[in-house]
Amino acid sequence: MTVVTGRAAASLPPLRLLVEQRFPLEMNVTLPEIRELYDSGKAGRWNPHRDIDWSALAPDQYDDEIREAARHAWSRRIWIEATGLTETPALIVRLCMEVGREIDSKFFLTTRNTEEAWHVECFDRIAEAFGGRVARPADRSYETVFNRNLHRRVLDAGQHLDSYIAAHAAFEDGLELELCRAWKRGATNAAIVAVLDHVIADKERHAAFGWLYLASRAARWTPEERRSIANEIVAHVSNIELKGYHCPWLAPEHALAEAEADAVIAAAGLGAATRAAEEDVLVAYVGNARARLAELGVILPAFETNRMRAF
Repeated sequence: MTVVTGRAAASLPPLRLLVEQRFPLEMNVTLPEIRELYDSGKAGRWNPHRDIDWSALAPDQYDDEIREAARHAWSRRIWIEATGLTETPALIVRLCMEVGREIDSKFFLTTRNTEEAWHVECFDRIAEAFGGRVARPADRSYETVFNRNLHRRVLDAGQHLDSYIAAHAAFEDGLELELCRAWKRGATNAAIVAVLDHVIADKERHAAFGWLYLASRAARWTPEERRSIANEIVAHVSNIELKGYHCPWLAPEHALAEAEADAVIAAAGLGAATRAAEEDVLVAYVGNARARLAELGVILPAFETNRMRAF
């Protein structure tokens, strides 16, 4: 077990864990639409080794500049996707520890975690084929955007769980889905198209879970809880998205190399989108998310940055 010490430990708040209260143990289906997502995930199981024709990747058909860009761009996606390997199990534990949380969500998240592992495996295989996985960002200051400690946050008893799910299982997962769709629209490499087809199918369920769960909980939220949900999403957009987490062109001061790599592979058809296309995705998605949240009584403000138009 790795122990955090020194400056890193001093910067983290104390972790307050819930006391387990397992009984009465409720196993009945109470969120049937989420149980259907779980069943769909089981039925749609895929295998990165069996279901992708990796020979179609054919990295040797691309020149050195494109191969170098591809290994950087797909490595950055590993850094993002690997978040789920710790965050999803922590979310399962929190749901299991908190009294009254439904079994359907716990079951679903077990399939989500497996799918996240498959995504990491595929992204890593692509990066390795193009010259090898990049271990860390070119600018070390960019690393702080990825070191989010989501597993600690969701396990903390002081964290409002529905606010967390709103920001990270609904809003963020929905944005990842739309960005993946944009990457596929510009992809011409058959292996990458196949990978993105599977990833998109998985992320459709991941995002649906978040939004369905919010809808099931909304009637019981207090005005304070609705404000908490809005604040959690605003903090995510301000501190993560606008710092270049999903779209590195939003933070050229520390993610210029990653933004340039994305631009190169977008032009080469290797599973990326242009800056203009990603900006359109951000504007459209946040607008739709704002409307869905408003239906649940959560008011999301507009976001402004000098990197793109208001959204």
